[in-house]
Amino acid sequence: MPTKLISPLFIILLGLTLTPTVGCTNQKNSAVAQNSPKSEPQIIVQAGEVRPLPGKLDNIPVFNSNSPEWIKTEGILLSTFPTTNKKTPSAHLNFPLQGRFDLFAHHYTHTPKDLQTLYLGVIVQNPGKQPVTVDVLQAASYLMQDAPFVTLPPYRENNDGRVYSGPGARAVADVLRGVRQADFPTKLVIPPGQSRMLLNHPIPVRNLEKPVNGRSSFMRLRSNGKVYAASLAMFAWKNADSSDRAPTQAEWQALLNNSNFAGPRDKTPTPPNVTSGALIYGRVAGVSQGSQWQANLVDNPQATTLSIPQVGKGISYPLVTLRGGRLGTEQNQTAKMLVRYTDTAYEAHGNYGVEYNLSLPLKNTTNQTQKVTVTLETPLKEDKLSQGGVRFRKPSLDFPFFRGTVKLSYFDDQGKQQTRYVHLWHRTGQVLEPLVQFVMPPATRRNVQINVIYPPDSTPPQVLTVRTL
Repeated sequence: MPTKLISPLFIILLGLTLTPTVGCTNQKNSAVAQNSPKSEPQIIVQAGEVRPLPGKLDNIPVFNSNSPEWIKTEGILLSTFPTTNKKTPSAHLNFPLQGRFDLFAHHYTHTPKDLQTLYLGVIVQNPGKQPVTVDVLQAASYLMQDAPFVTLPPYRENNDGRVYSGPGARAVADVLRGVRQADFPTKLVIPPGQSRMLLNHPIPVRNLEKPVNGRSSFMRLRSNGKVYAASLAMFAWKNADSSDRAPTQAEWQALLNNSNFAGPRDKTPTPPNVTSGALIYGRVAGVSQGSQWQANLVDNPQATTLSIPQVGKGISYPLVTLRGGRLGTEQNQTAKMLVRYTDTAYEAHGNYGVEYNLSLPLKNTTNQTQKVTVTLETPLKEDKLSQGGVRFRKPSLDFPFFRGTVKLSYFDDQGKQQTRYVHLWHRTGQVLEPLVQFVMPPATRRNVQINVIYPPDSTPPQVLTVRTL
């Protein structure tokens, strides 16, 4: 039976190093446990091939606010404003946004002084001489207390959106389902030279069992003119009765103009040209390029179908490959940074909030009926495949590397159209049952569509695998 999972947030918070332990009730049992040989895990190499993922990221910019992840001091998280009249010019990246863009903000706090409520604010300014309308296409924001990190089965049907395992996973799953939460407006109309608040939401810790909380927000937006945006962190102001109150727009504007970076700062990332020593990816704070990766998984660029693999083998397409974890493909899918702070990630490692839109036009090219499966799974992380294929293990490592919702569209074996939302909770290297399975007679085709917005608090890479049993 798996041991009880400790949330990675608390591991970071407490600075714990997890080592194997053996529970025992007396010294005799302890001695036996210490002298018993430790069984080696079974490494399973998946037979088949690993192909680079076709397609590429689009050019839609993403306002990507994830550093510092843990906030203790208020200040500027990410600002695309110009440096003019700003007390800390280096905190402003001077990058206007226009047309379609996404906004992602993912931050936590713990044990603030006097258990003050931390607020996250997103302010948007129109620098032009005509009114600008920002359409809020989809938007969701959740606290960790509303979507706690919990251990779940590998698969849970989630058509109603009520299955989740963290605030980031819940927010992006809502957007995947086309949701705009009721507390977000359908649009912001910003007069010339003025600003409006897109987000002014609390992260309370008072009255919680542990004074730890966080908020994850994800939005798809469209502006008909240039705007600047900033994400900011400020502790609540006090009312006359000492109760907390939300900051006003004027107070947010003053913080934007006069404050420094929020802190403490995260670890400085490893530069791309460094090839030895520890690889530190760093946390993202900047504007990344790419909101969606659309891929048609076919035999070759001229083909219109994907031939199912030989019996007993698979074809795997890695998702969210990154430096040090390309699974032998030499493909780095990580979104590039258009602008960033010098002490934050060089790339948007993890592609949080990026939607993978994957089409599998399967065809049985054999002369026999075949059973075919499709699985999204998390192999052991490698840059080059040491044993000729992606590797899994039994038992899996007791840590979740993927937790989030995927959308599946296909015709089942009875010819009925199915659209399913399924929540996945997968440990590292876990051997899984298929996500979906088909019986395919000779020369038949079966189209499968898979959409997933890569959820925060997951760890890449994953693979999408087609197998013939």
